[in-house]
Amino acid sequence: MSSFPASGCTGHQGEFGALLLGALCVISFAPFHIFPLSLLSLALLFTLWRMAATPRRAAWLGFLWGLGCFLGGVSWVYVSMHDVGGMPAALAAIATLLFCATLALFPALAGGLFGRWRCGSIQRDAWLAAAAWMLGEWLRGWVLSGFPWLSIGYSQSPSSPLSGYAAVLGVYGIGFIVAGIAAIAAFSWRAPTPAVRQGVLLIAALFSVGYLLQQMSWTLPSGPPLTVSLLQGNIEQSTKWNRDRLENSLRTYARLVRQHPAQLIVLPETALPMFLEDVPKEYLQTLTRDAPILTGAAVSVEHEGKSEYGGYANAAVALSSGARAQAYTKSHLVPFGEYVPMGFSWFLGLMHMPMSDFTSGPAYQPPLELVGQKIAPNICYEDLFGEEIIHALPQATLLINLSNTAWFGDSLAQPQHLQIAQMRALETGRSMLRATNTGMTAAIDRDGRIIAALPAFTSAGLTVEVQGYTGMTPYARWGNLLTLLLAVGALLPAWHRRRQQDARSTHSTPLA
Repeated sequence: MSSFPASGCTGHQGEFGALLLGALCVISFAPFHIFPLSLLSLALLFTLWRMAATPRRAAWLGFLWGLGCFLGGVSWVYVSMHDVGGMPAALAAIATLLFCATLALFPALAGGLFGRWRCGSIQRDAWLAAAAWMLGEWLRGWVLSGFPWLSIGYSQSPSSPLSGYAAVLGVYGIGFIVAGIAAIAAFSWRAPTPAVRQGVLLIAALFSVGYLLQQMSWTLPSGPPLTVSLLQGNIEQSTKWNRDRLENSLRTYARLVRQHPAQLIVLPETALPMFLEDVPKEYLQTLTRDAPILTGAAVSVEHEGKSEYGGYANAAVALSSGARAQAYTKSHLVPFGEYVPMGFSWFLGLMHMPMSDFTSGPAYQPPLELVGQKIAPNICYEDLFGEEIIHALPQATLLINLSNTAWFGDSLAQPQHLQIAQMRALETGRSMLRATNTGMTAAIDRDGRIIAALPAFTSAGLTVEVQGYTGMTPYARWGNLLTLLLAVGALLPAWHRRRQQDARSTHSTPLA
């Protein structure tokens, strides 16, 4: 194994640099959309990794990068806990720091793996760094129910040529390629001229293929275009579940329905702040008089006596005049928001969080049939999980997300969440519609382009014409399997070399 001399920048300067690089990476995501910064940030981090004297040092630098990134990019959880949830400021700050530090463990894992298995070869180490990075992000997407927010692939949605890989490899595959390009740039810039030339050609090829993939249409139109109105009530979270303000919520959405006629009208998550069974029938008849609606609501659920489905669920309910109601119940619940992990009931006691004990729905649910389309709803942050969204394919022709982002105030959470939805459209080749309480309510075409969007924190409706689509992208067929195979293919040789080195070291050790 080649040795790499420690540099002065791997001391305190290197630590501060890693922290700063993580914070810099946030600017590559929405609402800034300076996607080359993610490549620069990772390239400089990988340079620090390669100069690190030990795997532990590389892991520490990865942790600091992650801490800078997540403190800069997802510290809006403080807003939900303190500003909206009422948790004492000091406790909310500590909880936010611990949350971001936990997320930072995954880039630390990638750094430690790279530091242990690197060999000194530019190409091999570049793909080792890319694979370790991608597996760290993939693990973050499912460990402890998963939180894949700010996965590096989102930074390329939808403008970068690398977003063309979304329909084939998904967001983790784009992250693998971004990390690979960053590593090639980091490791070859001081190498001999032939190696530099090879690196430039490979980077150019990866961007070119991504651009060509952007031009491909993986899905076909299904049925005629339809008009949809997406309603944004802008109901403050602090008053949403207040019985004294219930009439205000009902009047707001009745007015918006009346003002924005369309073939389908969509209301956001828990737009009706009461159990659906308790909503006056006359009110529902008024909402559905001219067109079917899809609305978020809490519903009582029981499932053939099985206790795991007893209680109440967060649902998207389709209601049509004279037709039977259809419902999708949220299956991927938010820990600490929609259910309480075992042993953490004390944590919820510090916050004013109503409806925090939902029951999850089945993982596989059929699309809802409305206005000639088969609609796959997803609720709130369920659209972070691409492999769960594709459960509804190929049947579903249209994706609709219902969210209540009032919990996060005027923060980076709203534009970041919209960018995530753009990636789901790219991965599936489907239009994605978003109806939110406070923003960002928007319609997204299958190419990830935003057709139209409402300003945040306004009470309004967005009426758009959208097209349903049918067909399957490669990602919709295989999910993350192709990307995982690429990562494993890059890691196996590095693992094998490390085993051989360890074996040689053992055999060459003289006997005492």
